[in-house]
Amino acid sequence: MNGAELNRIATAMVARGKGILAADESTGTIKKRFDAIGVANTEDNRRDYRELLFRSEAAMHQYISGVILYDETIRQKAKDGTRLVELIERAGSIPGIKVDAGAKPLAHCPGETVTEGLDGLGLRLSDYRKLGARFAKWRAVIDIAAAIPSYTAVSANAHALARYAALCQEHDIVPIVEPEVLMDGDHDIERCAEVTEFVLKETFQQLYHQRVSLEGMVLKPNMVIAGKKSPRQAGTQEVAERTIAVLRRCVPAAVPGIAFLSGGQTDEQATAHLNAMVAGGNLPWSLTFSYGRALQAAPQKAWSGKAENTAAAQAAFAHRARMNALASKGAWKPELEKEAA
Repeated sequence: MNGAELNRIATAMVARGKGILAADESTGTIKKRFDAIGVANTEDNRRDYRELLFRSEAAMHQYISGVILYDETIRQKAKDGTRLVELIERAGSIPGIKVDAGAKPLAHCPGETVTEGLDGLGLRLSDYRKLGARFAKWRAVIDIAAAIPSYTAVSANAHALARYAALCQEHDIVPIVEPEVLMDGDHDIERCAEVTEFVLKETFQQLYHQRVSLEGMVLKPNMVIAGKKSPRQAGTQEVAERTIAVLRRCVPAAVPGIAFLSGGQTDEQATAHLNAMVAGGNLPWSLTFSYGRALQAAPQKAWSGKAENTAAAQAAFAHRARMNALASKGAWKPELEKEAA
């Protein structure tokens, strides 16, 4: 393991004023996105859409530090024969790859899941590194309900995350460690804070046991936020303060940076919450974004599968990327959203 190189890449992934584009939707997930804009879910359409993003010079060169890819995408070529990975590298961004096999029901734990994909992971990582991946992502999913999460589910997912991270570093690939506490329920922000602290503490305990170098990883957590069905939705400042309080209790300063997931927030919510956290200042880690839908919803709608809409879609992508880049510096303001995308 080349610890210095892992740290260099991890630090570049969370560079000030830049963030990570999560373009790792599975074929099934991107079908839902395409259905919403009336686009057929074909391999060519998936390629054309992602090529559109990766050729968006304003966004990719200025605001995007890394791109998380799906297995299909890391092997694809653009219409002119250029590998999509090469387009990302040309833009000065770092290619990455989603390597988990998804969340599956966890035995004896009704309503809970564990993320699978450890079998054969070492060989796949070796292959992905040859294809250009320099970092990877693994997502654990923790739901909140009356009797869950259980310690069984939290510990199983934390252990899998840690084993994945150790394998990544063994293959000189930076692991993004993503323990996501979902915001789908009716829980309040206090309950989210309690569960997020539980999950993060268990995750870092397991990372320690698996001898993962904290300097060579990036954390991708949820923000501390009330469930979508909660009658009391916290304001921007409360979300920021509670999230930072939990992170301070759980995340060692050795971690180079934290790249938040948007987790079902609206575009502007995800931006405003990140901005408020960074604006608070005096943090031991770099804070930035690793958004999927919160970066892509606007360009997908603008594109709608039509080649003549490419420029408009790229402008929409650049606008959202710029808004989040400003937020990662604590310099975003709501009035900036009124600017034409």
